[in-house]
Amino acid sequence: MIKNATIITVNSKNEVISDGGIIIEGNEIIDIGTMEQMKKYFTDEVVDAEGMVVMPGLINSHTHLAMTLFRGVADDVPGINWLPIIWSIEKNISADFCHVGSLLGCLEMIKTGTTCFADQYWHMEKTAEAVQESGMRANLSQGILELNDPNKGEKDLVESVTFAKKWNNSLDGRIVCKLGPHSIYTCSPTLLQNTREAADSINVGLHIHVAEAPNESKMAKKSHGGTSIDHLNSLGILKGDVLAAHCVFVNDRDREIMKRTNTSVAHCPSSMMKYGNEIAPIPELIDKNVVVGIGTDGCGSNNNLDMIEEMRTAAFLHKMNKKDATVLPAHQIIRMATILGAQGLGLEKSIGSLEIGKKADIIIINFKKPHLTPFHNCPSHIVYSAFGSDVDTVIIDGTLVMKNRQVLTLDEMKILETAQQAFEKLLEMGGYTSNSEKNPKPSFKTNLIVKSFQTYLKISQKLKGG
Repeated sequence: MIKNATIITVNSKNEVISDGGIIIEGNEIIDIGTMEQMKKYFTDEVVDAEGMVVMPGLINSHTHLAMTLFRGVADDVPGINWLPIIWSIEKNISADFCHVGSLLGCLEMIKTGTTCFADQYWHMEKTAEAVQESGMRANLSQGILELNDPNKGEKDLVESVTFAKKWNNSLDGRIVCKLGPHSIYTCSPTLLQNTREAADSINVGLHIHVAEAPNESKMAKKSHGGTSIDHLNSLGILKGDVLAAHCVFVNDRDREIMKRTNTSVAHCPSSMMKYGNEIAPIPELIDKNVVVGIGTDGCGSNNNLDMIEEMRTAAFLHKMNKKDATVLPAHQIIRMATILGAQGLGLEKSIGSLEIGKKADIIIINFKKPHLTPFHNCPSHIVYSAFGSDVDTVIIDGTLVMKNRQVLTLDEMKILETAQQAFEKLLEMGGYTSNSEKNPKPSFKTNLIVKSFQTYLKISQKLKGG
């Protein structure tokens, strides 16, 4: 039992229950209501949430989890230079690196209230193992990247299908899968169609970057005669199970196509803002009844996985852009980060709201804080005042994963130490550190800022050299 809580249900009526309780049996919610209604139950374990707010676990609709190891290595550069910098380091990333980075990502997400995430990256087996170890829930897609090499593209497709066949609906349903074609500019039309056919054959969807950058839009127009959405639609890719990340450059016709094809969007405002991109037309997409969730993107471009921060960023960005304080109110932002995110992942029947019969994916936020006082208008406080560090307790699939800020499934200090070592090794493999006497390798403990700046300069010099 969770007792004495203020409960934000995110049900169809957006009900908020004062002095409420939730009864969990196994991995499901079997009752929810006022404490008066909960008196009939006798439970083995009780979590007292007095002065706290209970809500569905947050759903990160788009990220690249292992890229926690890229945090801070390509900052303050033009957006067009970001991908080459990342790829220059990413070429050395191995399965072991991805496992370390994924564990770090799971740890960060648990501590900031995310219970489920959608991931598209490489060595996805290792991310799946991290999900298993951490107790999280995930929608995972092994990346598919062609880059003008059809043999590589087909090899990646086979690996993505093999991964999905093995892990889809595994861990008692905590992992589901999609196939992960990277984008229209890294995958040929033939590969995209082959991926669609493969996904249909094993009954999974697709997770793809769409209309993310100006260069993509120019390429789509030049090579395919229309927009990114036009291109995907003409190829028969959009079939109602596509999770499209970003969707910055989509016009009104695109939005009609997305509505008609039930294409879902993962909105990642921080990463687009950081690289000086344009603003995705999220209010317009919502007006067309397109399902929009919220994602953080990877730590190479955000630089954190804090969904509470991402909710606030999304709300502020669109209010400012529209010069209208009523755009994306708090309750709507919360729905985007919970039930609408679940819908985009095809999981709305089991998670995303607190209702009888749904999985017990629940977070408890401690409101006994100066910045959350006075206790008033809980949805507003969560979006506009709270921090990820205010999350006190996390329950995933009916299991206590964090209690009183202590993660129970992972060794936090070991993960932090291992991740730091992996990060330094990965940079060294890319040639971005030096052991010479003239330019010794800086100490992490005393010179992290210098190290980051030196890394940035060396990468920039390499890019300028071709």
